[in-house]
Parts: sequence; structure tokens; C-alpha cells
Amino acid sequence: MSEIPSEAPGSRSGDTPPSSTPARPPIDDAAWGIPSGGESRWPPLVAVVIAIGLQVVLPTTLIEGLGPRWLVPAFEGVLLLALLLADPHRIDRAESNLRLLSLAMIAVITVANVVALGQLIRALLDSKVTGGRGLVFASVPIWITLVIAFGLWYWELDRGGVTARMLEGHRQPDFLFPQMSVPEASPGWAPQFMDYLYLAFTNATAFSPTDTMPLTSRAKILMMVQSLASLLTVALVISRAVNILK
Repeated sequence: MSEIPSEAPGSRSGDTPPSSTPARPPIDDAAWGIPSGGESRWPPLVAVVIAIGLQVVLPTTLIEGLGPRWLVPAFEGVLLLALLLADPHRIDRAESNLRLLSLAMIAVITVANVVALGQLIRALLDSKVTGGRGLVFASVPIWITLVIAFGLWYWELDRGGVTARMLEGHRQPDFLFPQMSVPEASPGWAPQFMDYLYLAFTNATAFSPTDTMPLTSRAKILMMVQSLASLLTVALVISRAVNILK
């Protein structure tokens, strides 16, 4: 008669053998993004007002494809006023209509700035166009508006927008901020508008991510577009400025 093999110490009959693959650790809350408690509407509103003011001072030759000079700023002002009247203080509730208004306003600012940038590039590349100094000076408000517009896009993109970031079950983060990698440095931290504006500024100056990394395809595409637009603006302006100095 064959002997029944003895069980290993501490094991019981019928137990399944332990898996050789360790269990996946739980996702760290800080790395996924701690829900935001809401934020003031005034910083993005001030940024939009600055962007509208910068578009007003652009030369007529750069915005002639947008209709009368007053048309785009007036439309942006109406959208801004609607947002201000609907929720003038803090962004602390999920209102889909308000987000649609915000996205529409950002889109109008972006399109207007892209048109002005295209006209600027065309004028800088045309050797017959005079007034090079004015074009170089006009590139400054275009570049600043570029930073503001993409800061607004990043702010509305990350995890579904500012109101979506208030929810515990928000979607995957689009950006990895340093505070999310080292949560001990700032416990309970959540990104605000100024963090996204800083991200847009550093991306426009370095033409690449600096301290904040894009995690999703949509974030990477947006940062690529902004870097390309900023690079074209800076490179063409520098080359034209060198010719003027000569």
C-alpha cells in the first residue's frame, strides 16, 4: 500500500496554493488625484479679461479675418458675463451648462488667437511687408494669450474639469503634478487654476514638459500643439528681430 504524502506544516487540505504573483497594491489616492474642494472663479475670469484686452490691442492686419474689431471681444465678453452672473464666487457645483459656456469661451479665445498667429507668421515670412517692429511687438500679446488659452484648456481638461475633480470617482488624471508624486510635501493638495497656468507657461517657454508630466494622449496632444505654436512664434520673431537690428 502506498503512503499518503504528509501535508506541509501550516497547510490544510483543500487550500489553494498561494499565487506566485504578488497582489497588485492599491492605487495611491494622491497619485490618482485627491478630490478638490472647489476653487474661486476669479483667477480664470481675470485671465480671460486679460486675454480679451490683449486681443483688443492687436493690429488690425492680424485680426482682419475675424470680422469687425469689436465682434470677437464682444462675444467673449458676453460669455464671460454669463458665467459671472451664473456663478460669481466659487466653482463648487457640477453645472454642465456652465462648463459648456466655459469651453465655448475658451474655444473662441483660442480660434481668435490662432487666426492672429497665422497672420503674424504670414507677415513675418513676407519680406515685402513693412512695419517689422510693430509685428515683433504684436507677437507679445499673441504669445501671452497662447499661454492663457492653453492654461484654461488644461484646467478644463484634467480629470474632466474643475467640477469633476470634486468627485471621489473622478476619471484618470491627465497630468502628474509634483505634489501628487510626493504627497508628504503638501498633504491634501489639489490643483487649482494657477497650477495649470504655470504648466502652460513652462511648456511655452521650454517647448516641453518641465515638472508636470502629461499622462493621457489628449494631454500630450495639447502640449505638443502649444509647444509647436510657441516655438514658431519665438523662432520667427527672433529671426525678424535680428533682421531689423541689422
